Amino acid sequence: MTEDATATLEAADICDVLKALPHRYPFLMVDRIVNIRGDESAVGIKNVTFNEPQFAGHFPGNPIFPGVLLIEGMAQTAGAICVLARKGDTPSQVYFLTIDKAKFRKPVIPGDVVEYHVTRIARKRNMWWFRGEARVTGLVVAEAEVGAMLA
Repeated sequence: MTEDATATLEAADICDVLKALPHRYPFLMVDRIVNIRGDESAVGIKNVTFNEPQFAGHFPGNPIFPGVLLIEGMAQTAGAICVLARKGDTPSQVYFLTIDKAKFRKPVIPGDVVEYHVTRIARKRNMWWFRGEARVTGLVVAEAEVGAMLA
């Protein structure tokens, strides 16, 4: 497949996400992906629920979704659209390579719906770099640049 070849797919439900990524509960941080534009950009959706295992210890009585999991959700969204854009040329592994310029702006709590807005900033062979923002009700709660590689 050529570097410029991408598939057009507007949305990916949980079944599509599970086919694209090796992650499973409790480490799958994306429930669906919408507004997919090849491997250029997309919005991943995560419904944060109180019964997730991280809330038992982070923090009891004042549950806060861990910031590192917000970044993981950005990376999973980016990795999934890279795989989905390959249109049947499924890699054996998706690797999360880098995190840069991470900032956490506001806590995320159970009941929030997180949107992971990712936009490709660079690509070289089988490696991609994305700028990501995690948003809740339109407000940026976290941001980072993430890198992914397909093998």
